[in-house]
Amino acid sequence: MSIILGAAIIAAGAFLIVKTEWFINNFGRIAWFEEKLGSEGGSRLGYKLVGIVILIIGIIVMTGSGGEFGSWVASPLTKYSQPLQ
Repeated sequence: MSIILGAAIIAAGAFLIVKTEWFINNFGRIAWFEEKLGSEGGSRLGYKLVGIVILIIGIIVMTGSGGEFGSWVASPLTKYSQPLQ
């Protein structure tokens, strides 16, 4: 089941990356992306970055390594709550 879900998430991320212009035409520009990422191409870059993040999440879900990835991301915060040896 995780393979199918991961493949669907990967397809959604790839669609967002490939069809960025379609998303801009239908949903418009995003002011925060325009302000922070550039004057004209900020929204395009922003949509592509969101697509890449979705793609990476899809790969994590597909491989079933969500728990390991989550513990790796949280390790800087959780290492201080572990008792000293």
